[in-house]
Amino acid sequence: MIDSHRIEGYAIVSADGMIADRDGNMPASIRNQADQDFLQRELDRAAVVVHGRHSQEGGPNAAGRKRLVLTRTVAATAAEPTNPNALMWNPLGATLIAALDEIGAAAGVVAIIGGTDVFGLFLPDYDAFHLSCATRARIPGGRPVFPQVGPAATAEEVLRKLGLRLARQHDLDAAAGVSLATWER
Repeated sequence: MIDSHRIEGYAIVSADGMIADRDGNMPASIRNQADQDFLQRELDRAAVVVHGRHSQEGGPNAAGRKRLVLTRTVAATAAEPTNPNALMWNPLGATLIAALDEIGAAAGVVAIIGGTDVFGLFLPDYDAFHLSCATRARIPGGRPVFPQVGPAATAEEVLRKLGLRLARQHDLDAAAGVSLATWER
């Protein structure tokens, strides 16, 4: 919890902990409608969505959501020229609280949706992380959900080491081999 905001992460990964291929594209092998439905419901309840310049979510309500777009191209914060509901934010120049205040985010969930560096930035602060897994997919040489994921550590091990515990787990789409594990502090 930061101020009056609950920090929650959302990602779908391959069995080897990857969120994208080496070029940063999400492959079809980890795209799943049940996961997208879950994500859209969760983002609808969020006060603000946080992601990197290349990460984004679609869906019918995407344009109306407040969002912080992490970037190194601004000193602190700046209006996002193509989206009046978005604010470009450099965490080296402004605090999260300052950025949330500037965009007018109400108290509630700050939904972190990636990419790797963005997920990594919030590792010490997550109140919950919703980790979906496409258990039949592998993305060799892909981009991991967290910077620490690789041969030495899984996403689950990274979350556990940070003090989160597995609170619940269930199948989102059993036929496709997609499950959801919620980790909480």
